[in-house]
Amino acid sequence: QVQLVESGGGLVQPGGSLKLSCAASGSIFRTSAMGWYRQAPGKQREFVARITSGGGSTYYADSVKGRFTLSRENAKNTVDLQMNSLKSEDSAVYYCVLYEPSGTTDWGQGTQVIVSS
Repeated sequence: QVQLVESGGGLVQPGGSLKLSCAASGSIFRTSAMGWYRQAPGKQREFVARITSGGGSTYYADSVKGRFTLSRENAKNTVDLQMNSLKSEDSAVYYCVLYEPSGTTDWGQGTQVIVSS
């Protein structure tokens, strides 16, 4: 079973930056697309970003486009979500997602991001 461990969440002021990281177990990482979702209190979980297995293509929600950058390092089984120009509405629990080639989706436990002055 794939294990995903997120890190890097915390408290940041509006306009600041944070980098979230996700470490995945297993060789399946290199053949799997990866992504991030987030869920704010009282709201549904929403898509944030996705990257293809080789890292050649990335996709972003309109709400984060131009501010967030998703990258991956297959040699280390990690993905990073660089978040800049953070806004209060970016506050949420962020979840790392692995899209297995079989269609199975694996989720991490989540990491909290709070954007507040």
